[in-house]
Amino acid sequence: MNRERCKAIAILGTGSDVGKSIVCTALCRILSDIGYRVSPYKAQNMSNNSFVTIEGGEIGRAQVAQAEAARIEPHVDMNPVLLKPSSDTGSQVVLHGRAVGNRNSKEYWNNTKYFFEKARESLNRLKNKFDVLVMEGAGSCAEVNLRHSDIVNFRMAHEAQADVFLLADIDKGGVFAQIIGTLELISPEDRGLIKGIIINKFRGDPDLFDDGIAYIEEKTGLPVLGLIPFYHDIYVDSEDAVTLYTDLNPEKVLNDNRIKIAVIKLPHISNFTDFAVFQRDTSVNFEYLYDQKKLSEYDMVILPGTKNVRFDIEWLRDKGWEKEIVDYASSGGRICGICGGFQMLGTTISDPDGVEGTPGETAGLNLLNVKTTLAKEKVLKRVSGVFINSGEEFKGYEIHMGVTSRDENLNPVVKILSENGEETCHDDGATSDSGRIWGCYVHGLFDSDNLRNSILKQLKPDAEIGCAGDGFEKDFERFKNENYDRLAGHFRKHLNISLLWNITGINAG
Repeated sequence: MNRERCKAIAILGTGSDVGKSIVCTALCRILSDIGYRVSPYKAQNMSNNSFVTIEGGEIGRAQVAQAEAARIEPHVDMNPVLLKPSSDTGSQVVLHGRAVGNRNSKEYWNNTKYFFEKARESLNRLKNKFDVLVMEGAGSCAEVNLRHSDIVNFRMAHEAQADVFLLADIDKGGVFAQIIGTLELISPEDRGLIKGIIINKFRGDPDLFDDGIAYIEEKTGLPVLGLIPFYHDIYVDSEDAVTLYTDLNPEKVLNDNRIKIAVIKLPHISNFTDFAVFQRDTSVNFEYLYDQKKLSEYDMVILPGTKNVRFDIEWLRDKGWEKEIVDYASSGGRICGICGGFQMLGTTISDPDGVEGTPGETAGLNLLNVKTTLAKEKVLKRVSGVFINSGEEFKGYEIHMGVTSRDENLNPVVKILSENGEETCHDDGATSDSGRIWGCYVHGLFDSDNLRNSILKQLKPDAEIGCAGDGFEKDFERFKNENYDRLAGHFRKHLNISLLWNITGINAG
Protein backbone atom coordinates (compact mmCIF):
# COMPACT_ATOMS: atom_id res chain seq x y z
CA MET A 1 0.00 0.00 0.00
CA ASN A 2 1.20 3.51 -0.75
CA ARG A 3 0.98 6.08 2.00
CA GLU A 4 1.75 9.82 2.07
CA ARG A 5 3.51 9.44 5.40
CA CYS A 6 4.66 6.43 7.36
CA LYS A 7 2.49 6.05 10.42
CA ALA A 8 3.98 5.07 13.78
CA ILE A 9 2.36 3.25 16.69
CA ALA A 10 4.36 3.21 19.92
CA ILE A 11 3.71 0.76 22.76
CA LEU A 12 5.20 2.21 25.94
CA GLY A 13 4.99 0.48 29.29
CA THR A 14 4.26 1.31 32.90
CA GLY A 15 7.24 -0.89 33.77
CA SER A 16 9.50 -3.71 32.66
CA ASP A 17 8.11 -7.09 31.58
CA VAL A 18 4.56 -5.82 31.06
CA GLY A 19 4.38 -7.43 27.61
CA LYS A 20 5.50 -4.66 25.24
CA SER A 21 7.37 -7.05 22.96
CA ILE A 22 4.38 -9.38 22.68
CA VAL A 23 1.90 -6.59 21.91
CA CYS A 24 4.22 -5.23 19.21
CA THR A 25 4.61 -8.71 17.74
CA ALA A 26 0.84 -9.12 17.58
CA LEU A 27 0.38 -5.73 15.92
CA CYS A 28 3.07 -6.53 13.34
CA ARG A 29 1.22 -9.68 12.28
CA ILE A 30 -2.23 -7.97 12.33
CA LEU A 31 -1.00 -5.08 10.16
CA SER A 32 0.76 -7.48 7.79
CA ASP A 33 -2.44 -9.50 7.50
CA ILE A 34 -4.35 -6.47 6.19
CA GLY A 35 -1.71 -5.65 3.61
CA TYR A 36 0.51 -3.05 5.22
CA ARG A 37 4.26 -2.98 4.86
CA VAL A 38 5.05 -2.91 8.57
CA SER A 39 8.34 -2.91 10.44
CA PRO A 40 9.23 -3.15 14.13
CA TYR A 41 11.51 -0.58 15.71
CA LYS A 42 13.15 -0.32 19.11
CA ALA A 43 15.76 2.41 19.34
CA GLN A 44 17.65 0.80 22.19
CA ASN A 45 17.33 -2.69 23.57
CA MET A 46 19.07 -4.35 26.50
CA SER A 47 19.39 -8.09 26.10
CA ASN A 48 21.93 -10.87 25.72
CA ASN A 49 19.44 -12.74 23.55
CA SER A 50 20.45 -11.59 20.09
CA PHE A 51 20.49 -12.73 16.48
CA VAL A 52 22.54 -12.20 13.32
CA THR A 53 20.81 -10.52 10.37
CA ILE A 54 21.38 -11.59 6.78
CA GLU A 55 23.88 -8.75 6.29
CA GLY A 56 25.90 -9.93 9.30
CA GLY A 57 24.69 -7.48 11.96
CA GLU A 58 23.52 -8.15 15.52
CA ILE A 59 20.12 -7.14 16.91
CA GLY A 60 17.88 -8.07 19.84
CA ARG A 61 15.81 -11.21 19.51
CA ALA A 62 12.49 -9.45 20.20
CA GLN A 63 12.78 -7.41 17.00
CA VAL A 64 13.62 -10.59 15.10
CA ALA A 65 10.35 -12.15 16.28
CA GLN A 66 8.47 -8.97 15.38
CA ALA A 67 10.04 -8.93 11.91
CA GLU A 68 9.08 -12.58 11.42
CA ALA A 69 5.54 -11.70 12.46
CA ALA A 70 5.59 -8.85 9.93
CA ARG A 71 6.82 -11.34 7.29
CA ILE A 72 10.01 -9.41 6.58
CA GLU A 73 13.73 -10.05 6.98
CA PRO A 74 15.21 -8.65 10.22
CA HIS A 75 17.53 -5.64 9.75
CA VAL A 76 19.86 -3.76 12.10
CA ASP A 77 17.81 -0.56 11.69
CA MET A 78 15.00 -2.25 13.61
CA ASN A 79 17.20 -2.22 16.74
CA PRO A 80 20.01 0.27 16.10
CA VAL A 81 21.39 0.25 19.67
CA LEU A 82 21.74 -3.00 21.59
CA LEU A 83 23.20 -3.14 25.09
CA LYS A 84 24.50 -6.57 26.08
CA PRO A 85 25.07 -6.73 29.86
CA SER A 86 28.45 -8.20 30.76
CA SER A 87 28.40 -7.27 34.46
CA ASP A 88 26.06 -5.73 37.02
CA THR A 89 27.10 -2.22 35.95
CA GLY A 90 28.44 -2.55 32.41
CA SER A 91 27.41 -3.58 28.91
CA GLN A 92 28.85 -4.11 25.49
CA VAL A 93 27.35 -1.53 23.13
CA VAL A 94 26.29 -2.73 19.68
CA LEU A 95 25.55 0.06 17.18
CA HIS A 96 23.94 -0.69 13.82
CA GLY A 97 24.81 -4.34 14.30
CA ARG A 98 28.47 -3.91 15.29
CA ALA A 99 30.10 -3.90 18.72
CA VAL A 100 31.67 -0.49 19.40
CA GLY A 101 33.04 -1.15 22.89
CA ASN A 102 32.07 -1.57 26.52
CA ARG A 103 30.46 1.12 28.66
CA ASN A 104 29.57 1.24 32.31
CA SER A 105 26.12 2.58 33.13
CA LYS A 106 27.27 6.10 33.96
CA GLU A 107 29.38 6.41 30.80
CA TYR A 108 26.49 5.35 28.60
CA TRP A 109 23.70 7.38 30.19
CA ASN A 110 25.82 10.53 30.33
CA ASN A 111 26.45 10.40 26.58
CA THR A 112 23.35 9.21 24.73
CA LYS A 113 23.16 12.14 22.31
CA TYR A 114 25.37 10.36 19.79
CA PHE A 115 23.35 7.15 20.01
CA PHE A 116 20.08 9.06 19.68
CA GLU A 117 21.28 10.57 16.42
CA LYS A 118 22.29 7.16 15.10
CA ALA A 119 18.96 5.66 16.19
CA ARG A 120 17.16 8.52 14.45
CA GLU A 121 19.02 7.69 11.23
CA SER A 122 17.63 4.17 11.44
CA LEU A 123 14.14 5.50 12.18
CA ASN A 124 14.20 7.69 9.10
CA ARG A 125 15.44 4.89 6.86
CA LEU A 126 12.60 2.66 8.02
CA LYS A 127 10.04 5.44 7.56
CA ASN A 128 11.10 5.68 3.94
CA LYS A 129 10.60 1.96 3.35
CA PHE A 130 7.44 1.05 5.26
CA ASP A 131 3.82 2.10 5.67
CA VAL A 132 3.70 1.61 9.44
CA LEU A 133 6.29 1.36 12.20
CA VAL A 134 5.42 -0.50 15.40
CA MET A 135 7.68 1.02 18.03
CA GLU A 136 8.51 -0.67 21.31
CA GLY A 137 9.47 1.25 24.43
CA ALA A 138 11.81 0.11 27.18
CA GLY A 139 11.14 -0.37 30.87
CA SER A 140 8.87 2.29 32.36
CA CYS A 141 8.21 5.34 30.21
CA ALA A 142 8.02 7.42 33.41
CA GLU A 143 11.62 7.09 34.63
CA VAL A 144 11.84 10.83 35.30
CA ASN A 145 15.50 10.70 36.32
CA LEU A 146 16.44 9.30 32.90
CA ARG A 147 14.07 11.36 30.75
CA HIS A 148 16.80 13.74 29.53
CA SER A 149 18.99 10.90 28.29
CA ASP A 150 16.33 8.41 27.23
CA ILE A 151 16.38 7.53 23.52
CA VAL A 152 13.68 4.85 23.47
CA ASN A 153 10.41 6.05 24.91
CA PHE A 154 8.87 9.51 24.51
CA ARG A 155 11.88 11.16 22.94
CA MET A 156 11.77 8.79 19.98
CA ALA A 157 7.96 8.78 19.94
CA HIS A 158 8.04 12.56 19.43
CA GLU A 159 10.62 12.15 16.70
CA ALA A 160 8.41 9.63 14.87
CA GLN A 161 5.18 11.61 15.51
CA ALA A 162 3.83 8.35 16.93
CA ASP A 163 0.48 7.59 18.46
CA VAL A 164 1.40 6.22 21.87
CA PHE A 165 -0.52 3.54 23.75
CA LEU A 166 0.29 2.92 27.39
CA LEU A 167 0.57 -0.75 28.36
CA ALA A 168 0.02 -1.94 31.94
CA ASP A 169 0.31 -5.41 33.48
CA ILE A 170 -2.63 -6.24 35.75
CA ASP A 171 -1.03 -9.54 36.80
CA LYS A 172 1.64 -7.60 38.70
CA GLY A 173 -1.03 -5.94 40.84
CA GLY A 174 -1.63 -2.25 41.37
CA VAL A 175 -2.79 -1.59 37.84
CA PHE A 176 -4.59 1.66 38.80
CA ALA A 177 -1.41 3.02 40.36
CA GLN A 178 0.61 1.84 37.36
CA ILE A 179 -1.54 3.75 34.90
CA ILE A 180 -2.54 6.83 36.84
CA GLY A 181 0.87 7.15 38.50
CA THR A 182 2.62 7.00 35.12
CA LEU A 183 0.37 9.69 33.68
CA GLU A 184 0.92 11.90 36.71
CA LEU A 185 4.71 11.62 36.49
CA ILE A 186 5.24 12.41 32.83
CA SER A 187 5.24 15.89 31.33
CA PRO A 188 2.15 17.40 29.66
CA GLU A 189 4.05 17.30 26.37
CA ASP A 190 4.63 13.56 26.68
CA ARG A 191 1.15 12.89 27.99
CA GLY A 192 -0.26 14.55 24.91
CA LEU A 193 1.10 11.73 22.76
CA ILE A 194 -0.81 9.02 24.63
CA LYS A 195 -3.99 8.08 22.78
CA GLY A 196 -5.16 5.11 24.80
CA ILE A 197 -4.46 2.39 27.35
CA ILE A 198 -4.08 -1.38 27.03
CA ILE A 199 -4.26 -3.65 30.08
CA ASN A 200 -2.36 -6.91 29.69
CA LYS A 201 -2.24 -10.34 31.40
CA PHE A 202 -5.74 -10.39 32.88
CA ARG A 203 -6.95 -13.51 34.69
CA GLY A 204 -10.55 -14.26 35.57
CA ASP A 205 -13.95 -12.99 34.46
CA PRO A 206 -13.49 -9.74 32.48
CA ASP A 207 -17.01 -8.58 33.37
CA LEU A 208 -15.78 -8.15 36.95
CA PHE A 209 -13.40 -5.46 35.77
CA ASP A 210 -15.92 -3.33 33.89
CA ASP A 211 -16.10 -0.83 36.73
CA GLY A 212 -12.30 -0.75 36.84
CA ILE A 213 -12.14 0.19 33.18
CA ALA A 214 -14.81 2.84 33.70
CA TYR A 215 -12.80 4.32 36.59
CA ILE A 216 -9.57 4.43 34.56
CA GLU A 217 -11.28 6.07 31.59
CA GLU A 218 -13.00 8.66 33.78
CA LYS A 219 -9.85 9.40 35.77
CA THR A 220 -7.51 9.65 32.77
CA GLY A 221 -9.78 10.81 29.97
CA LEU A 222 -8.28 8.09 27.79
CA PRO A 223 -9.98 5.04 26.28
CA VAL A 224 -9.02 1.53 27.39
CA LEU A 225 -8.62 -0.32 24.11
CA GLY A 226 -8.45 -3.77 25.56
CA LEU A 227 -8.27 -6.09 28.55
CA ILE A 228 -5.97 -8.81 27.21
CA PRO A 229 -6.33 -12.19 28.93
CA PHE A 230 -3.30 -14.11 30.12
CA TYR A 231 -2.47 -17.00 27.80
CA HIS A 232 -0.49 -20.22 28.23
CA ASP A 233 -0.64 -21.87 24.83
CA ILE A 234 1.01 -19.39 22.44
CA TYR A 235 4.75 -19.55 21.82
CA VAL A 236 6.85 -16.48 20.95
CA ASP A 237 10.60 -16.15 21.55
CA SER A 238 11.43 -14.36 24.79
CA GLU A 239 13.43 -11.14 24.71
CA ASP A 240 15.56 -11.72 27.78
CA ALA A 241 16.23 -14.08 30.64
CA VAL A 242 13.47 -12.81 32.94
CA THR A 243 11.24 -15.74 32.06
CA LEU A 244 13.95 -18.26 32.90
CA TYR A 245 13.76 -17.55 36.61
CA THR A 246 10.32 -19.11 36.87
CA ASP A 247 11.70 -22.46 35.67
CA LEU A 248 14.82 -22.77 37.82
CA ASN A 249 15.57 -25.85 39.90
CA PRO A 250 12.18 -27.56 39.55
CA GLU A 251 11.26 -29.95 42.31
CA LYS A 252 9.23 -32.30 40.15
CA VAL A 253 10.25 -35.93 39.64
CA LEU A 254 11.62 -36.50 36.16
CA ASN A 255 9.64 -38.72 33.82
CA ASP A 256 11.83 -41.73 33.00
CA ASN A 257 10.02 -42.26 29.71
CA ARG A 258 11.20 -38.93 28.34
CA ILE A 259 14.64 -37.67 27.32
CA LYS A 260 15.99 -35.60 30.21
CA ILE A 261 17.96 -32.48 29.26
CA ALA A 262 19.26 -29.78 31.60
CA VAL A 263 20.80 -26.38 30.82
CA ILE A 264 22.98 -24.71 33.44
CA LYS A 265 21.52 -21.23 33.89
CA LEU A 266 24.69 -19.11 33.89
CA PRO A 267 24.56 -15.56 35.33
CA HIS A 268 25.24 -14.02 31.90
CA ILE A 269 23.40 -16.59 29.80
CA SER A 270 22.87 -15.49 26.21
CA ASN A 271 20.87 -16.78 23.26
CA PHE A 272 18.82 -19.16 25.37
CA THR A 273 16.37 -19.38 22.47
CA ASP A 274 18.73 -22.14 21.31
CA PHE A 275 16.80 -24.44 23.62
CA ALA A 276 13.24 -23.20 23.18
CA VAL A 277 12.41 -26.09 20.88
CA PHE A 278 13.17 -28.59 23.64
CA GLN A 279 10.64 -26.89 25.90
CA ARG A 280 7.88 -27.57 23.36
CA ASP A 281 8.77 -31.18 22.53
CA THR A 282 6.78 -33.76 24.48
CA SER A 283 9.57 -36.31 24.06
CA VAL A 284 11.86 -34.11 26.19
CA ASN A 285 11.83 -33.33 29.90
CA PHE A 286 13.70 -30.00 29.85
CA GLU A 287 14.94 -27.96 32.83
CA TYR A 288 17.10 -24.95 33.69
CA LEU A 289 19.35 -25.47 36.72
CA TYR A 290 20.92 -22.74 38.84
CA ASP A 291 21.78 -24.29 42.19
CA GLN A 292 24.19 -27.23 42.14
CA LYS A 293 22.58 -30.67 42.12
CA LYS A 294 23.35 -34.22 41.00
CA LEU A 295 23.32 -34.57 37.22
CA SER A 296 23.30 -38.36 36.99
CA GLU A 297 19.57 -38.49 36.16
CA TYR A 298 19.97 -36.38 32.98
CA ASP A 299 20.60 -37.77 29.50
CA MET A 300 22.39 -34.58 28.41
CA VAL A 301 23.62 -31.42 30.12
CA ILE A 302 24.13 -28.23 28.10
CA LEU A 303 26.45 -25.33 28.86
CA PRO A 304 24.87 -22.37 27.02
CA GLY A 305 26.30 -19.22 25.55
CA THR A 306 27.35 -16.45 27.92
CA LYS A 307 28.29 -12.79 27.60
CA ASN A 308 31.08 -13.17 30.20
CA VAL A 309 32.63 -16.61 29.97
CA ARG A 310 35.50 -16.03 32.46
CA PHE A 311 33.17 -14.67 35.14
CA ASP A 312 30.66 -17.46 34.61
CA ILE A 313 33.16 -20.28 34.79
CA GLU A 314 34.37 -18.92 38.14
CA TRP A 315 30.71 -18.81 39.17
CA LEU A 316 30.46 -22.51 38.27
CA ARG A 317 33.35 -23.18 40.62
CA ASP A 318 31.95 -21.07 43.43
CA LYS A 319 28.53 -22.78 43.17
CA GLY A 320 30.03 -26.28 43.22
CA TRP A 321 29.05 -26.98 39.63
CA GLU A 322 32.55 -27.68 38.29
CA LYS A 323 33.05 -30.88 40.28
CA GLU A 324 29.53 -32.07 39.53
CA ILE A 325 29.97 -31.48 35.79
CA VAL A 326 33.38 -33.18 35.70
CA ASP A 327 32.08 -36.13 37.72
CA TYR A 328 29.10 -36.42 35.39
CA ALA A 329 31.42 -36.48 32.39
CA SER A 330 33.67 -39.10 34.03
CA SER A 331 30.70 -41.36 34.64
CA GLY A 332 29.69 -41.33 30.97
CA GLY A 333 27.37 -38.34 30.93
CA ARG A 334 26.78 -36.43 27.71
CA ILE A 335 27.68 -32.73 27.69
CA CYS A 336 27.15 -30.16 24.95
CA GLY A 337 28.64 -26.66 24.93
CA ILE A 338 27.31 -23.90 22.68
CA CYS A 339 29.47 -20.82 22.01
CA GLY A 340 30.68 -19.66 25.45
CA GLY A 341 29.73 -23.07 26.81
CA PHE A 342 32.04 -24.60 24.20
CA GLN A 343 34.85 -22.33 25.38
CA MET A 344 34.25 -23.46 28.98
CA LEU A 345 34.74 -27.10 28.03
CA GLY A 346 38.34 -26.37 27.01
CA THR A 347 41.59 -26.06 28.93
CA THR A 348 42.00 -22.27 29.03
CA ILE A 349 40.21 -19.03 28.15
CA SER A 350 42.72 -16.24 27.58
CA ASP A 351 41.76 -12.57 27.45
CA PRO A 352 44.95 -10.61 26.67
CA ASP A 353 43.11 -7.41 25.67
CA GLY A 354 40.61 -7.31 28.54
CA VAL A 355 37.59 -7.89 26.28
CA GLU A 356 35.51 -9.14 29.23
CA GLY A 357 37.25 -7.22 32.00
CA THR A 358 40.71 -7.49 33.55
CA PRO A 359 43.20 -9.07 31.12
CA GLY A 360 44.29 -12.56 32.09
CA GLU A 361 43.70 -16.25 31.66
CA THR A 362 41.14 -18.57 33.26
CA ALA A 363 41.28 -22.34 33.43
CA GLY A 364 38.46 -24.17 31.68
CA LEU A 365 36.76 -27.41 32.69
CA ASN A 366 39.43 -29.38 30.81
CA LEU A 367 36.90 -31.72 29.20
CA LEU A 368 38.03 -30.97 25.64
CA ASN A 369 41.59 -30.23 24.51
CA VAL A 370 40.80 -26.82 23.04
CA LYS A 371 42.09 -23.36 23.91
CA THR A 372 40.27 -20.06 23.46
CA THR A 373 41.70 -16.58 23.03
CA LEU A 374 39.17 -13.76 23.30
CA ALA A 375 39.52 -11.06 20.66
CA LYS A 376 38.29 -7.49 20.22
CA GLU A 377 36.65 -8.18 16.87
CA LYS A 378 33.28 -9.91 17.19
CA VAL A 379 32.43 -12.73 14.79
CA LEU A 380 28.91 -12.30 13.34
CA LYS A 381 27.79 -14.83 10.75
CA ARG A 382 24.67 -16.49 9.40
CA VAL A 383 25.85 -20.01 8.63
CA SER A 384 24.67 -23.32 7.22
CA GLY A 385 26.35 -26.68 6.98
CA VAL A 386 26.23 -30.27 8.14
CA PHE A 387 26.56 -31.96 11.51
CA ILE A 388 29.48 -34.31 10.84
CA ASN A 389 28.38 -37.15 13.13
CA SER A 390 25.02 -37.64 11.43
CA GLY A 391 25.36 -35.79 8.13
CA GLU A 392 22.22 -33.77 8.92
CA GLU A 393 21.99 -30.25 7.51
CA PHE A 394 21.43 -27.14 9.65
CA LYS A 395 21.05 -23.39 9.49
CA GLY A 396 22.22 -21.17 12.34
CA TYR A 397 24.35 -18.21 13.30
CA GLU A 398 27.54 -17.32 15.17
CA ILE A 399 28.04 -14.50 17.69
CA HIS A 400 31.32 -14.65 19.59
CA MET A 401 34.47 -12.71 20.42
CA GLY A 402 36.85 -15.64 20.71
CA VAL A 403 38.96 -17.89 18.51
CA THR A 404 39.21 -21.50 19.63
CA SER A 405 42.02 -23.81 18.54
CA ARG A 406 41.41 -27.56 18.52
CA ASP A 407 44.00 -30.23 19.26
CA GLU A 408 44.82 -32.03 16.01
CA ASN A 409 43.70 -35.36 17.51
CA LEU A 410 40.15 -34.09 18.14
CA ASN A 411 37.44 -34.35 15.52
CA PRO A 412 35.30 -31.31 14.61
CA VAL A 413 31.54 -31.20 15.19
CA VAL A 414 30.19 -29.31 12.17
CA LYS A 415 31.28 -28.46 8.66
CA ILE A 416 30.35 -24.89 7.70
CA LEU A 417 29.37 -24.62 4.03
CA SER A 418 28.10 -21.03 3.84
CA GLU A 419 28.66 -17.77 5.72
CA ASN A 420 26.39 -14.78 5.18
CA GLY A 421 25.26 -16.25 1.89
CA GLU A 422 28.77 -16.95 0.56
CA GLU A 423 30.04 -20.47 -0.05
CA THR A 424 32.85 -21.71 2.19
CA CYS A 425 34.11 -24.98 3.61
CA HIS A 426 35.68 -25.28 7.03
CA ASP A 427 35.22 -27.16 10.28
CA ASP A 428 34.06 -25.88 13.66
CA GLY A 429 33.86 -27.26 17.16
CA ALA A 430 35.39 -30.29 18.81
CA THR A 431 34.22 -33.62 20.13
CA SER A 432 35.76 -36.12 22.53
CA ASP A 433 36.88 -39.54 21.33
CA SER A 434 33.75 -41.08 22.83
CA GLY A 435 31.51 -38.47 21.20
CA ARG A 436 29.83 -37.85 24.55
CA ILE A 437 31.31 -34.38 25.04
CA TRP A 438 31.15 -31.85 22.23
CA GLY A 439 30.82 -28.18 21.55
CA CYS A 440 30.78 -25.63 18.76
CA TYR A 441 30.05 -21.97 18.04
CA VAL A 442 26.80 -22.40 16.09
CA HIS A 443 23.60 -21.07 17.65
CA GLY A 444 20.28 -22.42 16.43
CA LEU A 445 21.49 -25.98 15.77
CA PHE A 446 18.53 -27.56 17.51
CA ASP A 447 15.99 -25.67 15.39
CA SER A 448 16.96 -27.94 12.48
CA ASP A 449 14.39 -30.69 12.91
CA ASN A 450 16.25 -33.69 11.47
CA LEU A 451 19.46 -32.78 13.30
CA ARG A 452 17.69 -32.28 16.62
CA ASN A 453 15.84 -35.57 16.29
CA SER A 454 19.03 -37.47 15.44
CA ILE A 455 20.72 -36.05 18.56
CA LEU A 456 17.72 -37.00 20.70
CA LYS A 457 17.74 -40.51 19.22
CA GLN A 458 21.36 -40.94 20.26
CA LEU A 459 20.46 -39.93 23.80
CA LYS A 460 17.64 -42.45 24.09
CA PRO A 461 17.30 -44.83 21.12
CA ASP A 462 13.98 -46.30 22.28
CA ALA A 463 12.30 -42.92 22.84
CA GLU A 464 9.48 -41.74 20.59
CA ILE A 465 11.07 -38.69 18.99
CA GLY A 466 9.28 -35.62 17.68
CA CYS A 467 5.96 -36.21 19.42
CA ALA A 468 3.22 -33.66 18.83
CA GLY A 469 2.05 -31.77 21.86
CA ASP A 470 0.94 -28.28 22.85
CA GLY A 471 0.82 -27.40 19.16
CA PHE A 472 4.41 -28.51 18.53
CA GLU A 473 5.22 -30.05 15.17
CA LYS A 474 8.44 -31.35 13.70
CA ASP A 475 8.72 -28.28 11.45
CA PHE A 476 9.75 -25.70 14.06
CA GLU A 477 9.66 -22.77 11.63
CA ARG A 478 6.09 -23.55 10.67
CA PHE A 479 5.26 -23.97 14.35
CA LYS A 480 6.57 -20.47 15.12
CA ASN A 481 4.68 -18.94 12.20
CA GLU A 482 1.42 -20.56 13.25
CA ASN A 483 1.91 -19.11 16.72
CA TYR A 484 2.25 -15.60 15.31
CA ASP A 485 -1.16 -16.19 13.73
CA ARG A 486 -2.55 -17.42 17.04
CA LEU A 487 -1.11 -14.42 18.87
CA ALA A 488 -2.70 -12.06 16.34
CA GLY A 489 -6.03 -13.86 16.73
CA HIS A 490 -5.84 -13.50 20.52
CA PHE A 491 -5.35 -9.73 20.24
CA ARG A 492 -7.97 -9.30 17.53
CA LYS A 493 -10.48 -10.91 19.87
CA HIS A 494 -9.66 -8.82 22.95
CA LEU A 495 -8.36 -5.53 21.54
CA ASN A 496 -10.67 -2.88 20.10
CA ILE A 497 -9.01 -2.97 16.70
CA SER A 498 -11.51 -0.68 14.99
CA LEU A 499 -10.89 1.99 17.63
CA LEU A 500 -7.13 1.52 17.24
CA TRP A 501 -7.41 2.06 13.48
CA ASN A 502 -9.68 5.07 13.99
CA ILE A 503 -7.22 6.70 16.39
CA THR A 504 -4.18 6.04 14.22
CA GLY A 505 -5.84 6.76 10.88
CA ILE A 506 -5.04 3.32 9.50
CA ASN A 507 -7.36 2.16 6.75
CA ALA A 508 -8.13 -1.52 7.28
CA GLY A 509 -9.84 -1.80 3.92
